[in-house]
Amino acid sequence: MRPSSSKKSRNIPKLTYFHPMPNPPHIALFIPCYVDQFYPQVGIASLELLEKLGCQVSYPMAQTCCGQPMANAGYERDTVETGRHFLRTFAGYDYIVAPSGSCVLHVKEHMPRIPGMESEQEQMHGRVFELTEFLTDILKIQQPEGEYPHRVGFHASCHGLRGLRLGTSSERHDAPFNKAKYLLQNIRGLEWVELGRKDECCGFGGTFAVTEEALSIQMGQDRLADHINQGVEIITGGDMSCLMHLEGIARRSQQPVQFKHIAQILNEAIR
Repeated sequence: MRPSSSKKSRNIPKLTYFHPMPNPPHIALFIPCYVDQFYPQVGIASLELLEKLGCQVSYPMAQTCCGQPMANAGYERDTVETGRHFLRTFAGYDYIVAPSGSCVLHVKEHMPRIPGMESEQEQMHGRVFELTEFLTDILKIQQPEGEYPHRVGFHASCHGLRGLRLGTSSERHDAPFNKAKYLLQNIRGLEWVELGRKDECCGFGGTFAVTEEALSIQMGQDRLADHINQGVEIITGGDMSCLMHLEGIARRSQQPVQFKHIAQILNEAIR
């Protein structure tokens, strides 16, 4: 990832489907470790998409792991210093945006209290957003103008769905909504495929996939089968960790379905 925006060298299109802000917000792009190491194209797509939407985007080079894997393994108190580093690294930006619901949920709700930085930590909670949440709630995109002629199935990751409330889940009696669907459903040619069990866990769960391998694989196979049975061409989602798990199962069973982060689809569709 490059350290700062390349916006000056681009011809940014004038878009009419979101409410423009008086001044372009300065975004710090927060990229999870697994995206940085295995799926850098997702980070690039997130950067390009935000720039197309008129944001000034920087990638703070000092960022490291947010501490989520350690916290998930039961060592939450040992992530204090990664939390302190996060707060220092992302200070001074209007917003912090990440293409990952699980990492955003960690820094918002599971990062332990950082002694001496209580005020900074409290302020950070209102500035950090998962990508689709930022597009719908802050930029207030109405109907993205683009084209993407594919049948798309969406995997709703548990942290985003049940932690950040990026959509309704079946165990709650809420009015139905889905922020990813809101962004994708009006793109020309894109067919949003409704699944039989639209909010079921894929079985990844971070360290769960390691400690409970057999159960994790079975859950992933069931989740993948729902997409395959509906004739999905591309499986998308907001967390590459879940998509990585499903893609591994798909490749081993030689399923032809493709996998793309929602940032990639939006970036490819919007010209």
